[in-house]
Amino acid sequence: MTTTRIAIAGLGAIGKTLAKRIAGGTIPGTRLACIASGDVAKARAWLDGEGIDAPVVGLEAFPDHADLAVECAPAAIIGEICTPMLTAGKTVMVLSCGALLPRPELIELAKAHGGQIIVPTGALLGLDAVTAAAEGTIHSVRMTTRKPPRGLVGAPYLMEKGLDMDGITEPTLIFSGSAREAARGFPANVNVAVALSLAGIGPDRTTIDIWADPAVTRNCHEIEVDSDSAKLFLRIENIPSENPKTGRITALSVVAALRKLRAPLRVGT
Repeated sequence: MTTTRIAIAGLGAIGKTLAKRIAGGTIPGTRLACIASGDVAKARAWLDGEGIDAPVVGLEAFPDHADLAVECAPAAIIGEICTPMLTAGKTVMVLSCGALLPRPELIELAKAHGGQIIVPTGALLGLDAVTAAAEGTIHSVRMTTRKPPRGLVGAPYLMEKGLDMDGITEPTLIFSGSAREAARGFPANVNVAVALSLAGIGPDRTTIDIWADPAVTRNCHEIEVDSDSAKLFLRIENIPSENPKTGRITALSVVAALRKLRAPLRVGT
């Protein structure tokens, strides 16, 4: 079996989970090639503590070490992660897919050099069904997201509107608009909506309502898709990771996507 060399950009909750899984040999056909982190000393100390033998390198060095890079980093540096790999005709798995919307040049770069950008399922469900429906005609896609208020803290939209999540005592609709607008205002919170839009009818026709709800302890998403082939009603409640903005299932979806790369049996589109 050919081995795929994996680079991980970012060593937060998701990056650490992936590093341990890959280095532990639980994903056949993959090898942890290198790590990039904003805090090299801290990353090196964590890797040594876990007994993981992988170099910590700069993002520009990824193509020298890896065939595929997984982005688990702040959305603002997605260009620094993707550009070297795509220019080398390699693959990047992007979790901050909302950051792709204002950067169409990255998709063009992949096209020009034979690279590929993969957006995994992440914290969502039903993307296979949505992509299938998109081969016909999708009339509408609507998503409703409910999150604990603390999971929304720091979003640019909230800061712009002067909305204080500490003052939320009952379910409050804080945003209603397109997936593109949501990605701009909540870059760390609604990558699920962008993934849904990319699978279906695009970020301008996909709509989302975001609720801050102190009664919920999970990140909850409800999706309604109306198409000429099926009507879909989807609901998921994601248990947050140590980072309240991110569900535990997000890292596991990347593990599942990596496992599919070399699997003798592949289930799903």
